[in-house]
Amino acid sequence: MSTHGEILVPGKPGEGPALVLSAPISFWGGVDPKSGRLADVRHPECGQSISGKVLFLPGTIGSSSASAVLMELVHAGHAPAALVLHEPDAILLLGLIVAREMGWETPVAVRLQREAFSAFEGKQVRVGADGAIAISG
Repeated sequence: MSTHGEILVPGKPGEGPALVLSAPISFWGGVDPKSGRLADVRHPECGQSISGKVLFLPGTIGSSSASAVLMELVHAGHAPAALVLHEPDAILLLGLIVAREMGWETPVAVRLQREAFSAFEGKQVRVGADGAIAISG
């Protein structure tokens, strides 16, 4: 299985286990920037780590601080290997842009229709710098 996503923010290609979230998440308060774990106790995937995963986001719950949390994740080495979003979130993606401007290596972020997410669930996934999304291994 492979497809192409629309590149939202260029970055380093990433590979890792797919973490397909079943519900939107707020990065502010919903993700621990020190560990990369989902911290929102109301979220179905609470406790799972996004660190090193190909993170499939069906949506985000807005907060102007989401970009700061993502930037902290990048700086601490706990960022996802790649981000796959159903809907672009300019505030969240700003964290990648600022981190890149600071000279930090950032993961690629792409847009993909949510209906395609389930094909990657539980698989090892690679997201290329060109937006190619494929099951690896």
